[in-house]
Amino acid sequence: MVLSYIMFVGGFVLLIYAAKFLVEGSTSIARKLNIADLIIGLTIVSFGTSAPELIINLISGFNDKADLAIGNIMGSNISNILLILGVTATITSLKVQKNTILSEIPFSLMAALLFGFLANANLFNEGAELKISQMDGFVLLFFFSLFMLYIIFMARQNQDIETDEISDFPMGKAIVYVIIGMLGLFFGGKFVVDGAIDIATSWGMSETFIGLTIVGVGTSLPELVTSIIAALKNNSDIAVGNVVGSNIFNLLWILGVTATITPLPFNKATNTDILMIILASTILIISMVIGKKYVIERWQGVLYILIYVAYIVFLFQRESLQG
Repeated sequence: MVLSYIMFVGGFVLLIYAAKFLVEGSTSIARKLNIADLIIGLTIVSFGTSAPELIINLISGFNDKADLAIGNIMGSNISNILLILGVTATITSLKVQKNTILSEIPFSLMAALLFGFLANANLFNEGAELKISQMDGFVLLFFFSLFMLYIIFMARQNQDIETDEISDFPMGKAIVYVIIGMLGLFFGGKFVVDGAIDIATSWGMSETFIGLTIVGVGTSLPELVTSIIAALKNNSDIAVGNVVGSNIFNLLWILGVTATITPLPFNKATNTDILMIILASTILIISMVIGKKYVIERWQGVLYILIYVAYIVFLFQRESLQG
């Protein structure tokens, strides 16, 4: 079991650094090909930072561990709003852009509703299996493409996209970075999945529970660091936008890609977690009109954290009843 814990933690570390190598190498190559920084930031950087979650889901799907794959996305999205924004808001109040409130947060809420609808399409068909099929995966990717078109349009309007992560290495070094990143992502993802399965077995916990808690929070750590740093630099728009964008990527891009490659059986009990994502998104919207307008205040951040703790307690109770 010690080896399983080492693999699990080491896998996360490897995933984070591998994603960094992949992004830096890929952006350098893109610059050599004279691709605009705006497009690099919207595509390579955004997709690269989502690579850890994608790899974990793909490996879980190929190993018939759909509960772990879906639990990872559900847990990550819930912790993104309630835990990450909660912690960040307790450090400093977060001012939110009007576009984020009117477009991006509602879009993330729509993504959760769409996922819930597709997963439960066969709920009332007796004997039919609940799953995210390959066709459902294409539907998710279609809506993701609409979101990307919106982001590109907004970025061209504002031309204020952050390019701090865009690197410029010699071509040889950039190619080596890409290769290292791809290998690191594969082995890091495999270590996390294998370790999570071993831990779940030894604790007598379900893969869904491990995905919702440890794996979900673990894959959200980069977003936590990014949001805290952005908040400390008074870039609260980035802190909130980072979380909302990550949630949309998770539901539409990562689950979409995973399902098109391998269909994901869906556990009916996971509907509770989908409802939790919807509730968290709704609370986020309500926060914009209670107290200071378009601001997540410190007291609201504390409330987010308390709701998240209550949800974790609920997960433990649900797990003990199912066990």
